[in-house]
Amino acid sequence: MAEPILRRAVAADIPDIRALTIRAYTKWLAVTPRPPRPMTADYDQAFAAHRFDVLIDQDTLIGLIETVAQDDELLIVNVAVAPEQQGQGYGVLLMRHAEHLARRSGAKGLRLYTNKLMTSNIALYERLGFVFDTETYHDQGTVAVHMVKDLQGIPSLV
Repeated sequence: MAEPILRRAVAADIPDIRALTIRAYTKWLAVTPRPPRPMTADYDQAFAAHRFDVLIDQDTLIGLIETVAQDDELLIVNVAVAPEQQGQGYGVLLMRHAEHLARRSGAKGLRLYTNKLMTSNIALYERLGFVFDTETYHDQGTVAVHMVKDLQGIPSLV
């Protein structure tokens, strides 16, 4: 069986990006006080403003990462993997890809945020070298944990 292909998304991918994101984040509906933001995002607008890279296996979208340059960092806006593909290392592959993009662009680091209640995501990001930066409080009691990874002086893992 061939390995999945990682490529830059095209506009025709937007419906699949939207559908995959909703499927990937559905598990969090029982945990969070409101739907996670990626579930309600306007992907037509996001596609125009952000970079999307998609992971394709046998013509099926199984993962994606959405990034945008922000000052001297690369912000990871969204990383999603199809529920039936989770636990196979694809999320890590996509995060390593974001690190590669950041290094290639000269960014000094990576930044992301996630809901404080998504503890397994936070643990994954910590294993990948991200550290806590700050918390912000939002509507309906939602707390976002902001994490950063400094790339200066750290050898590339990709």
